[in-house]
Amino acid sequence: MTIATIDPTTGELVREFAPHTAAEVERILSTAEAANALMARTTFAQRAEWMRRAADLLDAELEHAAGLAVREMGKTIATATYEVTKSANGMRWYADHAEAYLAAEEPVPAASVGASSARVVFQPLGTVLAVMPWNYPFWQVIRFAAPALMAGNTGLLKHASSVPQTALYLGELFLRAGFPEGAFQTLLLEGAAASALLEDRRIRAVTLTGSVGAGSAVAAAAGRNIKKSVLELGGTDAFVVMPSADVARSARFAALSRTQNSGQSCICAKRFFVHADVYDQWLDAFIAEMGEISTGDPMVDGTGFGPMATAQVRADAHELVEDAMAKGVTVRLGGVLPEGPGWFYPATVLTEVTPEMRIFREECFGPVACVYRVASIDEAIERANDSDFGLAAGVWSADPDEIDRLQTELDFGSVFANGNSASFFGLPFGGVKDSGYGRELGSFGIREFVNAKTVWTA
Repeated sequence: MTIATIDPTTGELVREFAPHTAAEVERILSTAEAANALMARTTFAQRAEWMRRAADLLDAELEHAAGLAVREMGKTIATATYEVTKSANGMRWYADHAEAYLAAEEPVPAASVGASSARVVFQPLGTVLAVMPWNYPFWQVIRFAAPALMAGNTGLLKHASSVPQTALYLGELFLRAGFPEGAFQTLLLEGAAASALLEDRRIRAVTLTGSVGAGSAVAAAAGRNIKKSVLELGGTDAFVVMPSADVARSARFAALSRTQNSGQSCICAKRFFVHADVYDQWLDAFIAEMGEISTGDPMVDGTGFGPMATAQVRADAHELVEDAMAKGVTVRLGGVLPEGPGWFYPATVLTEVTPEMRIFREECFGPVACVYRVASIDEAIERANDSDFGLAAGVWSADPDEIDRLQTELDFGSVFANGNSASFFGLPFGGVKDSGYGRELGSFGIREFVNAKTVWTA
């Protein structure tokens, strides 16, 4: 895939970049390896000072950074600004909490293991490769980089080929903030090259957010080379509405979830399971809410959502809709590929979705909602769990017992009640089944890439 900035609003090529040569990759790897010893010797206080300085730089350059996200993947200026600010705050979170997250522990009394002292200490692994997606070009990177660097690791970023300017900006940010040369660097490489990098023994671990295919390839390479991997691979997230739910509020939140980031979000609702008692009322409200969210120029304040990120992503989403239409789906809203420049796609609502339709099981990365009528909480749980994925789910009910049962029995990495799925600095984020393994964020995220070393003294 060409490494280039192509404006999603117009479809025009803005700037193209040559991939790093073999010699440049070797220099970057060598620099990262040399930085490992420096990073391992630094204190939490020193790393926190650098991390806060990097966050301050990001805040100071907010307009420029947010503009990159708009130009490279079509995010609205409002959501791009929010993402960059969230990234800076996430950096500060780890600056404030990393030392406590990685404090030495004494899990058992020393005498019980025949020792005068027995504890567990957490030490960095070394160079971690991050293979990151385009949909949240800042936040996806920072939620890896902040904990990895605060733990004393070095990081290599292989970003999506469609956001090279964002990748290069992030590759320089930490050096400008004071981190040692080589602590965090960007590799400009095409997609298939990521797996080959794992053959190099200087890379100790890998984290990837992306498709199942990409995750499988990287995990296979990591396994072959006995390296730790963390995968976040998307989802067909469920949204369950029970009769006691606030119909208007849940419909509004459902529409915001499905159109957020032009529908290009792993943890936003895609499959809506609505109890028969409120189905007709809820569906009418949902269609109205979806129809009122405007699409257009992402640089204009008030635009609900902008274009999709690439021509291929839009084509993939529309292909799923067309397949469903050919097999008898009911299109309640949207579903028509718009004419004109850019990669825009309308908010779309489908009902009567059946198992022979690809969209029944496949993730649709676009503003397309599939709504299902269910007769009971049992059916809602069964159908929501009938997915190869298990990243996030949302449940809407005023009954505490219903909420407890749904949150217990839905097979997802997270289940949110009466609010939309989101990622938070202090809570673990990740999925089960084909949504991947391992966790990001919170204490769980920073402990993915450390050696939990037992230190025992007779």
